[in-house]
Amino acid sequence: MSREMSLVREAHAKYICRVSAQSDSLEFALSEHLRLSGVYWGACALDLLGQLHTLDREFVVNFVKSCAQPNGGYAGNVGHDAHLLYTLSAIQVLALFDAMDELDEDAVMQYVQSLQNEDGSFKGDEWGEVDTRFSYCAICCSSLLGRLDQINLPRALAYIKQCENFDGGFGCEPGGESHAGQVFTCVGALAIGDSLELCSGETLSWWLCERQTPGGGLNGRPQKDADVCYSWWVRAPHAHDSARRRAIAHDGARRRTMAHSGAA
Repeated sequence: MSREMSLVREAHAKYICRVSAQSDSLEFALSEHLRLSGVYWGACALDLLGQLHTLDREFVVNFVKSCAQPNGGYAGNVGHDAHLLYTLSAIQVLALFDAMDELDEDAVMQYVQSLQNEDGSFKGDEWGEVDTRFSYCAICCSSLLGRLDQINLPRALAYIKQCENFDGGFGCEPGGESHAGQVFTCVGALAIGDSLELCSGETLSWWLCERQTPGGGLNGRPQKDADVCYSWWVRAPHAHDSARRRAIAHDGARRRTMAHSGAA
């Protein structure tokens, strides 16, 4: 017999606020370098729960501003280097709190532009690592600021297409192993660029369907355990295409059971 499940909104909101305040915990220290993204994840979850008002807007906005760097990018925390990952998080947090006027858009776009390579790919920072995640971040930043015309979008999308594999998935670079996280970023970037036709369609859909494990959960690549995070990375790409979404064969009830079983 299946038991009725419901989203315990208040409990989730209290957990997020409690964890955010535990500055003396080991987990807090280990995640110092990505604090700005952590703020976005927590704030976004609270907003979805209708509890964004529980956060101190002024405190959050001031923290974001403190992570701004002279080169126009944002660091994951005070005292760290600027990176595209955290620059996107900064924009997203300020957008959530309706504080985009605190952003130097010209400086941010100059930073984003400076990280695009000749082949269309993007470096994550000045040190040169290339990953399709960074392509997504750059395209998303540009879109949120209404400045997609300030990067070489056609070349960026062409590079992402080069990272597509025979199985329909996408890797972090040409020839890289298909991974659900990379699929999300690549499909998301193509959707923002109005170029979803570059995806392999049915082949990609089947690859995503095959991520479901016998327990109902989803994994990120073949022969790996299920993780509740992949309920997002796998399912989100389908939301970009209603026809593709209708063809999905995932068992919704089993997925919901897996997702709720991950809640403490």
